[in-house]
Amino acid sequence: MLLLAAGGTQAATAAPPKPGLQLLVASNTVTLNTTPNSPGVELSLGTYLGATGAPFEIHVKRTSYGDPVVATQIIRQGGKVRTRTLPRSMVSDFLGLKKFLHVTLTDARGKKVLERDQGVCPAGEGARTKPGGPATSPYPAGCSANPFTLGSVWGIQRDWAIAAGGDESEKPVKLAAGTYTATLTVNKAYRDLFGIPAKPRTVKVTVRMRPDDERPQPRKSAPTLRAAASRPTGPNVVPKGPKPDLRSLPAWNIKLTDGEGGGHGRGGGHGRGGAHSKAAKKDYLAFSANVWNAGPSPLVVDGFRVKQGLMDAYQYFYDAKGKQVGHAKTGTMEWDARDGHEHWHFTDFASYRLLKANKTEVVRSQKEAFCLANTDAIDYLVKNANWKPENTDLHSACGDLSSLSVREVLDVGSGDTYNQDLPGQSFDVTNLPNGTYYIQVIANPDRRLFESNLKNNVALRKVILGGTPGARTVKVPPHQLVNAP
Repeated sequence: MLLLAAGGTQAATAAPPKPGLQLLVASNTVTLNTTPNSPGVELSLGTYLGATGAPFEIHVKRTSYGDPVVATQIIRQGGKVRTRTLPRSMVSDFLGLKKFLHVTLTDARGKKVLERDQGVCPAGEGARTKPGGPATSPYPAGCSANPFTLGSVWGIQRDWAIAAGGDESEKPVKLAAGTYTATLTVNKAYRDLFGIPAKPRTVKVTVRMRPDDERPQPRKSAPTLRAAASRPTGPNVVPKGPKPDLRSLPAWNIKLTDGEGGGHGRGGGHGRGGAHSKAAKKDYLAFSANVWNAGPSPLVVDGFRVKQGLMDAYQYFYDAKGKQVGHAKTGTMEWDARDGHEHWHFTDFASYRLLKANKTEVVRSQKEAFCLANTDAIDYLVKNANWKPENTDLHSACGDLSSLSVREVLDVGSGDTYNQDLPGQSFDVTNLPNGTYYIQVIANPDRRLFESNLKNNVALRKVILGGTPGARTVKVPPHQLVNAP
């Protein structure tokens, strides 16, 4: 891939180049597809951010949910490291740099059809821009959209580039088929702060209309075959030393449903709960919940088949150098054959309850068994956080019916989001009195897993029910500074 730098190529000098960023393009032309009923076109313009001289690295942190987000750049040059705090106008959440790019779009007649400032997530899979660049990048694959994230790391490896598309808050643009010219400029505040060349980039854009029923055919792949692990031998040992620390986040994505929508929704809070219907006989309170691992050791659980549909589960323990130093039996794994699941669940990982205003239980979710996966980056600034976990979805973590053994991992810094949007999982609130309630999320409810701290396993989120049976309403006050209903 040939990348063209804004402002031209810097002449070679004897001294190493200063750390900086460049706006790059892979091609001067792009083609975007749309359909008549599409909400719009995502402006994927083939633009990139490249790091020169040194890695580009930012740590984003909030001390608590009552504190604002603070972003700190880590600057490495000549063997020295210094830091500087970014203005709050640039970073207010964990989605990326606000209003980084200024984008204008003109049609074939030169008429301006779009002008907006666009955020950029300065993290991603990335690729090298020079043959002498480092072979790998240590930085995470993206920015976190979880509303209860506590700490993130953004970064671009030296002589690497990542896609400079809009952050997740950017809306698609409704465009007719035709040709356009996109002009992209890094806004002045960022140019001055990061030393980015001022020259804008232009990209010729072709928007192509496709029929609504034209869909790409899914790519078929062979199932992944894994060798069965050996059942642990020797005595069960729970050694002193590092252990995982499971913590619950407050619930979010809270809504009322009629119980007819929804699948088994996983990761990032994007559930598929059905819309509330006034004609429904039942009202269910659906929500998303996350349990994460604050470390300093990963949670590693292996399952070994006992009989059809059942495995014994063992937790493994590691010393400060990552060497396995013990294991202990910690419950079971069960096969979930329901459509949309069809994988192995570790039992009793979390529990969900709806409490009255006086904190007494009124409804309990039937969902307590889970396949563990690193769906969300919650705090990548805790000790031993793994910035690039491997098992990030159900396909990589949960095995299949033919598995003789399964390994499920919750890495340090990551959490597992599950959407409670099915009857039995969500709360039936049809006949509950109006008033204040709390959604309670409990990690490791039966204390089967061995942790370093069992005092931070419970989180509460306040909700206020109103309306009448069949037409309930719910209000969700902010949780301190986090307004994520």
